[in-house]
This record gives sequence, structure tokens and C-alpha cells, in this order.
Amino acid sequence: MSDITHEMVKELREKTGVGIMDCKRALSEAGGDMEKALDLLRKRGLAVAAKKSAREAKEGIIGSYIHGGGKIGVLVEVNCETDFVARNPEFQELVREISMQIAWSNPPYIRRDDVSPEILEKEREIYRAQARETGKPEHVIEKIVEGKVEKFYIDACLLEQPYMKDSSITLNDLVSQKIAKVGENIIVKRFVRYQLGE
Repeated sequence: MSDITHEMVKELREKTGVGIMDCKRALSEAGGDMEKALDLLRKRGLAVAAKKSAREAKEGIIGSYIHGGGKIGVLVEVNCETDFVARNPEFQELVREISMQIAWSNPPYIRRDDVSPEILEKEREIYRAQARETGKPEHVIEKIVEGKVEKFYIDACLLEQPYMKDSSITLNDLVSQKIAKVGENIIVKRFVRYQLGE
């Protein structure tokens, strides 16, 4: 079996909109064959979910979660396409899971696109300075920096984070699975997290 590179995963993700872990899994099962991996994702309904993500979502609910005896509170707006899905218990459970994840992980961003280029460049500068301390060559330093940027996204972006109840999938994978199940686009629109004394 050929090695699955970051570029291959990225390409499959761009083609399908499916989460990183699902793309990696499909490529591994397909032995690195892009077309076979695409077929696998289609069969699982995940590529369909990604296509639905282009559709407009103006319905939905604002969910809340209070944790730690009232010490942490979360409000989150999650949108879908119809009021019918917004009232669906499965959609409401997803909103609750998302709000619990926010309470647990306290992410500053929802998705990668929310991170400003200035913040990203500042992070890269810090990682470069740290990597140069090791005395490694410049081409290795850039690889280290990109690896740390990926880790930054996983830590800082809600949808990139491992799902707290199943770390083999990301929160984005969880949302994609629900999109495939309910047949509508689902978007985490915004959230606010309060912590007592902050």
C-alpha cells in the first residue's frame, strides 16, 4: 500500500468537503487510489453531505449548555435548511453535543477560515523561532512550522477538534455524518462561551 500524503488527503478533502479523518481512512482503504477513495466516500454518503454543504441554511436553533454547577455556559447557533429538521430530535442532540464540546474545549474559532492571516503569520513566526533553536536546516524548519500550524488549527478551531466522545473523528466529521443522515446542510454559525469570573 502506498503512503498517504498530506497533499493527497488535502486534495480529496477539497474535492468532497469531507472531514480529514474520513479522507485519510478512505485513501488508506483504497490503497492511495483517489478515484476509489472518492467512490468509498460516496457510498458512505459523506460526499453527498459535502455537496449539501453548499446549500443555504437559514433555519435552525440556538442551543445552550450549562456546565460545572453554573460555572461555564455556552450559547450556540446551528443552522439547517428547514424548520422540520430544526425540530428533529437528532438535530437538537447534535446542537447539544456541539455546545458541550465548546464548554469542554473553549475554542476561539469555528473553522480555519475564521483565523485571520495576521494571527496565522504571528503563530508561524513563533514556531519558526522555536524550530531555529533546534539548529535544524531551513527546509526541515518549514516542515516543523507547517506541522505546528496544523496542530494550532486542531486546538483552536471547533470543527477541526477531535470529538470529545470519540477522538477517532473530528467535530466536522460528526456534523457531516448528520448532514448525510438528515439530508440537509448544517452550519455552526456562531457561539459564545461564558466562564464565571472571566
